[in-house]
Amino acid sequence: MGEMRVLSPTAILGYGFPLDSFKEGMKRKPHAIAVDAGSTDPGPYYLGAGVPFTDRNSVKRDLEILLEAAVANGIPLLIGSAGGSGGEPHLKRDTELVREIAAAKGLHFRLALIHAEIDREKVKAALGTGKITPLGPVPLLTEEDIDQSVRIVGQMGIEPLVGALEAGAQVVLAGRAYDPSVFAAPLVRQGYRPGPAIHLGKILECGAIAATPGSGSDCLLGTIGAGYFEVEPLNPMRRCTVTSVAAHTLYEKSDPLYLPLPGGCLELKNAEFEQAAEGRVRVTGSKLIPSQKYSVKLEGVKKAGFRAVTIAGCRDPVMIKEIDLVVETVRERVKDNFASAAYKYLLDFKFYGKNGVMGLLEPERSIVPHELGIIIEAVGESQAIADTICGFARSTMLHCSYPGRVATAGNLAFPYSPSDFKGGEVYRFNIYHLMEVNDPFELFPLEIFNI
Repeated sequence: MGEMRVLSPTAILGYGFPLDSFKEGMKRKPHAIAVDAGSTDPGPYYLGAGVPFTDRNSVKRDLEILLEAAVANGIPLLIGSAGGSGGEPHLKRDTELVREIAAAKGLHFRLALIHAEIDREKVKAALGTGKITPLGPVPLLTEEDIDQSVRIVGQMGIEPLVGALEAGAQVVLAGRAYDPSVFAAPLVRQGYRPGPAIHLGKILECGAIAATPGSGSDCLLGTIGAGYFEVEPLNPMRRCTVTSVAAHTLYEKSDPLYLPLPGGCLELKNAEFEQAAEGRVRVTGSKLIPSQKYSVKLEGVKKAGFRAVTIAGCRDPVMIKEIDLVVETVRERVKDNFASAAYKYLLDFKFYGKNGVMGLLEPERSIVPHELGIIIEAVGESQAIADTICGFARSTMLHCSYPGRVATAGNLAFPYSPSDFKGGEVYRFNIYHLMEVNDPFELFPLEIFNI
């Protein structure tokens, strides 16, 4: 078995890449182009609202280049987690873009759509037969959780993508997918072992982030052979090192030796990283351990209310010293003022300069900042309630008294007018569970079109 090459143009479709890097990659005659298009990193809003977190124009720019290159060179293009979250609205947006580009450029190819949004009744049936378990420290799933979910997607493994290629698709547009799947699928289809193929996908999924200096907006080339794979950047300003590639292997992992995935676990106990050449790293020893039962990760969100936000700053050293007392005073004043209204709301304060990033986990607690960036957030059952709570908290903090206060002017500096922003609908993840399936395809229907 010879070598096979996969080109990863960017970390997420729409994040862009230098055209010179991509052209260099195409000179290496890749056997496939693959790109991840989504993530849960931006939070639950995009899945719940059914909108992409990637800009349409930016995605279109990337897609035009990738589609033309794939069709001109007769190689497959695989895209996973279409539209950001991989639900039906997200898949629809990217499908429309593919059709629009194909029509404008006169491109002809066989397109596969793999759906990942799951009907609630199917999830309920699995729950009733004991086939759903929590993924990590989350509560047991209930029928109420399922009913409250606005949208549920499953994270597909490599099998549905291999199936799309077997069906003759040249362009594969998939809903929510395990990030390395689009990179590993064409390799596994050609007979390469799943362990190295998936590990290579793990490195390629974020583009040139695995290089140094790293970038999520640049290309990375992966080459797989018998018992090994290699990765290298395509921009002369970057290089892959043993450290940079090993570090990305540990990216988003809770265990350095085992990486759970749909249908098994990637074991890295015997993985070895070697500097094969200047800027190129070779990896050996990756192994896939199949699971006894095939499980798919479910992601679901429910509506939590509506948000309003105020941004302000404070440079009074006395108020900064007493900020905890100020917050307690504001909370009590809000609670008392609206007690008769019985509003259901959440009121939160973030202080950038004082534990704003890590909150209660912040280890450096002795630092006294000279200024604070303050975010007041209110979430209510309606936008009107959120606006009311946020506005009242803001005005209360603006004129709140505290020990040592001398001036009678306002406590806060507002960079914007109006000072309060309507944040709209708020969602939270309420399904983050594993669902046992009879086969890897049953949750992911496939459609084929001739474009």
